[in-house]
Amino acid sequence: LYVRDPGSSRKREERQPEQILDTTHFKVVMNGSQVFKHAVVRFMEVINEALSANGIKKEEIDLLVPHQANLRISQFIQQKMELPDSKVYNNIMRYGNTTAASIPIAMSEAWAEGKLKENDVICLAAFGSGFTWASALIRW
Repeated sequence: LYVRDPGSSRKREERQPEQILDTTHFKVVMNGSQVFKHAVVRFMEVINEALSANGIKKEEIDLLVPHQANLRISQFIQQKMELPDSKVYNNIMRYGNTTAASIPIAMSEAWAEGKLKENDVICLAAFGSGFTWASALIRW
């Protein structure tokens, strides 16, 4: 994911209307299939790493709250982990990708909906800009 010609990379200069309308400049470019592949591999790695480090099996996860970047990524991870719908929280269909706020929003909604109970094992997993990734396990 990159911007071919970001405005901050050059000195300030006036742009002509035809330059602004030229779609080869100032647009975000992304190789979606590569991002998808990278995301699902890294999601699984960080989730498995957190589970292993804490001596927890995937079957012990009460709720997976993934970063809400892409429903297909969440569904792929759910399938790989063999988790039922009841153990995965998604709200991307309501809000889209809310970037860094996606997990806190999802956690707040899951709590309000009664999906988080005392002593539940909650797995948070995120993948974001700069190809960063992380996970956390929380005993609620």
